[in-house]
Amino acid sequence: MRPLALFELLLTELQRAEGDVSPAPPLNRRLYLSLRGAILAGRITAGVQLPSTRDLARDLGLSRNTVMSAINQLTAEGYLTARQGSGTFVSETLPELGPLSPARGRKPAQAQGAGASPRELSQRGQLLTAQSGSADFEVQPFAPGEIEFAEFPIHLWQKLQAKYWRSLDRDLLDYGQEGGYMPLREAIAGYLSLSRSVRVTPEQVLITSGTQQSLDLAARLLTDHGDEAWVENPCYWGARRALQAAGLKLKPIEVDLEGMAPSAADWQQGRPRLIYVTPSHQYPLGHVMSLQRRRALLQFAAQQRCWIFEDDYDSEFRFGGRPYASLQGLDDHAQVLYSGTFSKVMYPGIRLGYLVVPTDLLPAFNTGLYDLYRPGQLMLQAALTDFITEGHLGTLIRRLRVAYQSRRDELARRIQRCLGERVQISGQESGLHLCLLFTPQCGEVDDEAIARAADAQGMTVRPLSRYYLSQPRQRGLILGYAYVPTERVPPWAQKLCLLIRDRLTD
Repeated sequence: MRPLALFELLLTELQRAEGDVSPAPPLNRRLYLSLRGAILAGRITAGVQLPSTRDLARDLGLSRNTVMSAINQLTAEGYLTARQGSGTFVSETLPELGPLSPARGRKPAQAQGAGASPRELSQRGQLLTAQSGSADFEVQPFAPGEIEFAEFPIHLWQKLQAKYWRSLDRDLLDYGQEGGYMPLREAIAGYLSLSRSVRVTPEQVLITSGTQQSLDLAARLLTDHGDEAWVENPCYWGARRALQAAGLKLKPIEVDLEGMAPSAADWQQGRPRLIYVTPSHQYPLGHVMSLQRRRALLQFAAQQRCWIFEDDYDSEFRFGGRPYASLQGLDDHAQVLYSGTFSKVMYPGIRLGYLVVPTDLLPAFNTGLYDLYRPGQLMLQAALTDFITEGHLGTLIRRLRVAYQSRRDELARRIQRCLGERVQISGQESGLHLCLLFTPQCGEVDDEAIARAADAQGMTVRPLSRYYLSQPRQRGLILGYAYVPTERVPPWAQKLCLLIRDRLTD
């Protein structure tokens, strides 16, 4: 334990001991009890060296005789060991543990669940933690254990970051108070305008820590507790979590081959405050929202004065089919907030994304972003700016498209060869995953049981049924292939297919 942390601990314990009993015990006794209690509780661990009695006395504001009295008593009782020429250490073997001195006036804290009254989460907390998204839903390889970043130029990325650390621009050590690093916002605006037909100026781009933060910010600033939000059914788990955390009532809207498909009653009676969609590549089914459906959704949002949150999470990876412009690019009424991320293109842990906000909302969103999250990472943002403007991002995307398409083709080919008409593959035209749908001839299929069986054999697949908010739930599996080394796709794909076939046979 560092000396500063130890002093702070002892000062806190001394203050606590002073108020536990009346009258307060002498200072040497209070210091003795504080040190002994911290050792017994494991807060000062075996083998830790204590500061000298002179340093302890100075920093605790006590006389040295007071400190020496407490230290000598603990040494005599076996809690401390004095080593000639080295100092005083917490003993590796403590004396038989007994209750703390009655003068302390306290009992050891009870462990939660061992006689203590249970403490409950709020209803919202229970809803949010009913399933662990990090363990069950993250985009990971269907055969985990080796995540591949062979295409990512790690050494180049290190050089770009080192350049700014060497420059020691102190402004880059501050919070990002104006929506992020302006050169990066300019680079993103140019990129989105050309590649996604987004109508955007640099000022409209806010740098966030990713889609989750972008959605959380939008929900906090544009909705009130109890408002209704439309979400796709099935829906990306992270969006559900963010909207539920904001206290919104989620209305699941079914998805067909043209994307989110509100019913006639939904169009006529719906009064959502926010609509969450993934129009370019619906997650998890992979469908692309048709132009007709996009226009209908935009018209509805304009009439109802509701907001659309467009999550364009992997549009860089389109392998075939007709590309569609962003939903935001078709919006004539500024009702769409457009979100993207660099986590899919570069690496998950970069935790940088962006949110394109209508101009009239900018003052509020700049304030909300700063006051709620205190954004920073300006050094990282500066390096990313160079990565984009020097053409490295475009080069990386082109390489990744080739690599991912090869993995996707091999995975899809082996699935069709092994499982045939018993499955249908959805979402092949773009993205980082395939959605494997079980056809009616399979009968009742427990996709969660198949996912558990795959996990037991070292493979990570996601049960599609768990992404639905309401019945009917389609059964299937979500297979991520982005981080599987190319040479490992065939053997793992074969192993997975045989497991599925055996389960369907049973």
